[in-house]
Amino acid sequence: MAASLDQDIEDIRTLLKEREHASGDLAAALKLVRRRLPRRVYKQGMKLAGALPLLEHPKLRQTVDEKPLRGAAREVKAHLKEIDIADRRKGYWLGVLGSMAFSVLVVLILLVVVLRWRGLV
Repeated sequence: MAASLDQDIEDIRTLLKEREHASGDLAAALKLVRRRLPRRVYKQGMKLAGALPLLEHPKLRQTVDEKPLRGAAREVKAHLKEIDIADRRKGYWLGVLGSMAFSVLVVLILLVVVLRWRGLV
């Protein structure tokens, strides 16, 4: 069972690197993507990161209750697996195009207002 928790934490690190492009140890990677994660998932991940030093020590590992940590790892992994990279990329580009279209529209409206004010239209 202990190996499964270690494997879960390693899977979370891998998913953070693949899906969110955040590398480093677990706490640093979670802090990099904090704004993109739901608060509950972030807190569960930080709970895992906080328990990591205890899990690495053989005697202190016995003091850790692993059942809640396994649940936290399961929740974080489930959320990270649900992230659709293609949809996120498409949303980013649609946002960029929308802001550009709005800017062009504002410039055209201002151009018409200035031409009208000067009496050219």
